[in-house]
Amino acid sequence: MKIGLFIPCYVNAIYPDIGVATYKLLDYFGLDVDYPMNQTCCGQPMANAGFENDAFALAKKFDEKFARYDYVVAPSASCAAFVKFNYPSVLKDKHLCQTSEKIYDICEFIHDIIKPEKLPGKFPHKVSVHNSCHGVRELHLSSASELNIPRYSKIKDLLLLIEGIEIFEPAKVDECCGFGGMFAIEEPAVSECMGEDKVKNHIATGAEYITGADSSCLMHLQGIVERNKWPVKFIHVVQILTSGL
Repeated sequence: MKIGLFIPCYVNAIYPDIGVATYKLLDYFGLDVDYPMNQTCCGQPMANAGFENDAFALAKKFDEKFARYDYVVAPSASCAAFVKFNYPSVLKDKHLCQTSEKIYDICEFIHDIIKPEKLPGKFPHKVSVHNSCHGVRELHLSSASELNIPRYSKIKDLLLLIEGIEIFEPAKVDECCGFGGMFAIEEPAVSECMGEDKVKNHIATGAEYITGADSSCLMHLQGIVERNKWPVKFIHVVQILTSGL
């Protein structure tokens, strides 16, 4: 099983420790992991802003660079979802898309493909799980409340493998945090209010940490917490899962 590790641009620039933790987790399971050099942005910011044609060159480069791997794994639900669901239309009639069917968010990949029964290490802390919109409604990392189906959470399933952890979820469990990529730029006041409401719900659980699979959402919420000096910390799911490695 050959794994191509994709580290999104914002993770590389702002949260490199998450990229390192992702590699450590994949390596722990004995997988053949490769990090293609000179990888770039997947093109999501351009397409989300309405400039899908400008995303073509990046999408083509990405697809060619990762085509030879059995799986492509990334620590970002939104970037993985963009490749999975948008690349076929971005590349349509110009380039045969080879990666959309084999890209996974790291949590999705570990839960659905590796299916571990245990992980080493302890994390004796209270954490509140943040469910991002892409993770819930595109990658199905957890059940969407509006579907009225039995509740599940792949992120919680993975976290329960770690000894000592206490897991909580906020009220309005899968309501948007207000980041939404371009939405946070075009509607900053609304985005900030949504983020504040979300953080307050997380804090109300009594958690010490807010965790999730999307660093973009966590970055948005962390900015709100730091401006307001609220008493909660942030950690990506994969960093908890590698706490004993």
